Amino acid sequence: MMMNILGIIPARGGSKGIPRKNLYLLAGQPLLWYTFQAVRTSTMLTRTILSTEDQEIAEYAMQQGIDVPFMRPPELAQDETPSLAVIQHALHALAHNFVPDVVVLLQPTAPLRQGLHIDEAVRLLVEQDAEAVVSVTTIPAHYHPYWAFALNEAHLMQPFDDRGGPQRYPRRQLLPAAYYRNGAVYVARRQLIQEQHTLYGSRPLAYIMPPAVSVNIDTLEDLQAAERSLTQAKRL
Repeated sequence: MMMNILGIIPARGGSKGIPRKNLYLLAGQPLLWYTFQAVRTSTMLTRTILSTEDQEIAEYAMQQGIDVPFMRPPELAQDETPSLAVIQHALHALAHNFVPDVVVLLQPTAPLRQGLHIDEAVRLLVEQDAEAVVSVTTIPAHYHPYWAFALNEAHLMQPFDDRGGPQRYPRRQLLPAAYYRNGAVYVARRQLIQEQHTLYGSRPLAYIMPPAVSVNIDTLEDLQAAERSLTQAKRL
């Protein structure tokens, strides 16, 4: 069965941590460019659009051949604006000429994500007949939740989770694998988004990505880590 798969790149002009983050240069290219490259090499996306309230970002995207069919209202480009609201606005704006079966959210803050990661996440959703797929990566052992502690009022340490603690898991090799969302790919069926108002559903599937490509840009330190990864990849 042929499916319409819509990629949405959300890229507002503002940013608290890094001013004009989506246009900030990373290894000589604006941060957005890396997501554009991933979209170009994806084979599963039927159509990809960029959602922004910022004219400079819109013009850059169009110069790069990315579709900007509407401008996002400023009230949907605030620090607290949830991604779900941005997606729902895009679906409503496109409803007169394009109704997708599946939506793929591609945040520009994941510059090491590639087209193959997009395609594999979409295929996972289709092949497993899932409602949603979320990209994740492994948590390093020293950040593992079973090794986390809470402090009581007397500042005495106690395991944060009843299942954890150094007595139960004295060595990192004993820790079970744990994962966190890396922000690279979110895949969801349109009906889930529009009818249940969620990107996840009740049983989202995990698409596991390597830590090496799971940098998520929130700070200048994250940018530096991504630049090191890109530089190293060019040398290989």
